[in-house]
Amino acid sequence: MAEKEKDVTEKVTPQKAEAKKAAPKKPAAKKTAAEKKPAAEKKAAAEKKPTAAKKAAPKKAAKDHYEARLKLRYNKEIAGALNKEFSFKSIMQIPRIEKIVVSAGVGDALTNKKFLDSAVNELEQITGQKVLRTKARQSIANFKVREGQEIGAKVTLRGNRMFEFLDRLLNVALPRVKDFRGVSPKAFDGRGNYSLGIDEQIIFPEIDYDKIERVRGLNVAIVTTAPNDEQARSLLRRFGMPFSKE
Repeated sequence: MAEKEKDVTEKVTPQKAEAKKAAPKKPAAKKTAAEKKPAAEKKAAAEKKPTAAKKAAPKKAAKDHYEARLKLRYNKEIAGALNKEFSFKSIMQIPRIEKIVVSAGVGDALTNKKFLDSAVNELEQITGQKVLRTKARQSIANFKVREGQEIGAKVTLRGNRMFEFLDRLLNVALPRVKDFRGVSPKAFDGRGNYSLGIDEQIIFPEIDYDKIERVRGLNVAIVTTAPNDEQARSLLRRFGMPFSKE
């Protein structure tokens, strides 16, 4: 009897094993999208997501929206007045100030470079812009000038800085000139550009008289798009250029 039971057990066991093999496997549980993402992608997604602090931070005001006082005045008043005076066929013909070049010749730099450094520093204070050192184009034996030697400084102003400088020149600096009676109305070059000579740089409020090496002059060249002196003169007069009576 025991032997029969043993045989049955032996017969049943392989059948069960085959049944287990033949039984269909249960489908594996599908992974979620979050589980499929590798750790590196999760980290990148977390970094891209803006934090609440960044969202709450106020945006800085764009500097491009700022316009100098005289620039606004030109757009609102002067351009229209010039168009009415000269009856231009196109608004592109209305003259405007293109640039202002402020320069200083420093002959003292031939003997002492310190004077040129001082002039450069003063021009930067007056204009608020980095200054270019000018060099001699050719040698002049009588003045002991060598080609390529630094003998002056200049700065070219455009945009808002140009209008800000013009504003200070007309309304602050020139009125401080002793016995001021206006500027020459004849200092045009025939092509609508105007040159103004300033004898002392100390008329600008940015210059401290007690800290300068010496009093020196400046030249201010106002370049306009006007085709002739008549239109350029009218343009500058409307900005407030104090021309003397002819």
